[in-house]
Amino acid sequence: MNTRRAFLQTASYTAFALQAANLFGQATQNVFESKRPPPEKRTFTSEAVERKIKEVKAAIRDPEVAWLFENCYPNTLDTTTDFEVLDGKPDTFIITGDIDAMWLRDSTCQVWPYLPLITTDEKLRCLIQGLVNRQTKCVLSDPYANAFYKDLTRISKHTQDLPKMLPGIHERKWEIDSLCYVVRLAYRYHELTCDASCFDAAWDRAMRLVVATFKTEQRKDGTSPYYFIRKTANMIDAPVYKGTGQPVRPVGMICSMFRPSDDATILPFLIPSNLFAAQALRQLSDLYSRVLNEAAFAKECAAFADEIEAAVLKWGTAEHLGYGRIYAYEADGYGNRLFMDDANVPSLLSLCYLGISRPDEPLYRNTRSYLLSGDNPWYLRGQAAEGFGSPHTGKQTIWPMGIILRALTSEDPKEIRRCLHLLKTTHAGTGFMHESFHKDNPAEFSRKWFAWANTLFGELVVKIHQTHPELLGEREL
Repeated sequence: MNTRRAFLQTASYTAFALQAANLFGQATQNVFESKRPPPEKRTFTSEAVERKIKEVKAAIRDPEVAWLFENCYPNTLDTTTDFEVLDGKPDTFIITGDIDAMWLRDSTCQVWPYLPLITTDEKLRCLIQGLVNRQTKCVLSDPYANAFYKDLTRISKHTQDLPKMLPGIHERKWEIDSLCYVVRLAYRYHELTCDASCFDAAWDRAMRLVVATFKTEQRKDGTSPYYFIRKTANMIDAPVYKGTGQPVRPVGMICSMFRPSDDATILPFLIPSNLFAAQALRQLSDLYSRVLNEAAFAKECAAFADEIEAAVLKWGTAEHLGYGRIYAYEADGYGNRLFMDDANVPSLLSLCYLGISRPDEPLYRNTRSYLLSGDNPWYLRGQAAEGFGSPHTGKQTIWPMGIILRALTSEDPKEIRRCLHLLKTTHAGTGFMHESFHKDNPAEFSRKWFAWANTLFGELVVKIHQTHPELLGEREL
């Protein structure tokens, strides 16, 4: 079965992965001995990140939480980063962990917690600039692809997928959020540095291709060039109807054939991803208006964002089960809606984290109440923990990422503390976050090396240090 899960067992790792079995395995005799690779084995180092680790760790009284933070926060830099200068420009390739490929989504999320530090660390700033450059190359090679290889001549393991992929592409699952994350990274990089040097002709072509792809996938004429067929027994690994997905009524939203979990959508209008796209379009509008002096394209992007948001409110929300008006997870423009959420980001829960919603907005507040209830089929409760699951890993598993996002979007110290406790007690002694774990037994987990989840945990602890330092001052969390 050529799924992302099966790939974990057979992927060819980078040189660092030869150490991964020891690095990400069970705790050693000294329970809280650092699980970081030795400095000479780290794939990238940042003085600013090292200073942040020392600063935050010194404020954490619970030794296990301090250990988790030290292991997790730098994990992307320690183990997944390939930085060099190509053709006179920084170039950064970041694998997801135990899969030797770069996801557009994961790569942005993996470096996101480091962005506040780039104004004090030139080396780190160049790393981020290099990732903007690399993502530009990826979009131009195929805007529908979600994951890529550094070697642009490498052939994917998924040789039976249809249509055939170009060399250099690991997987071609059309996920709206992949392109949104490219915009998100570039926008934030410029916002922090005022450096527009990466907004060159190639980047301009890539951004116009992003917008053109979004427009194509509105499917206003009822057609799309995209389809995805995979021979597999895993029924959520490809869209129905010969890879084209369920029918939709064109209402202004964008079709996404896959979720950020890499699972096929049930109804093609994926609501959190459409809201994410509207945000990305507004960010492009701002950049093209203020920085690039392209008023016409800026206006086009803003109008497109307006269209999506209006369609989401009309077709992607509804009164539901006494919670008031809430967001659906998916819709089809015919009035059908799917109510649930997935642990992966963008999710409905993560709308505040992404800056799309505010915690006090009634629509988000109502949606959050539903998502954390027993009425949400993918909010799981077990003997070990409670939290968001994902169809990607089955009906019995909770994702640490979902617990982290609950804490990141909460303003309640008690709720944040509870999430931190759950994360502390479900890493199965490894010192790292995992993709998922069984709700009754954390020792049954998927993915020992999942850098996004690790770095996201670090981001959470840094935020708690800034907003609720008293929690980190507790001896036993």
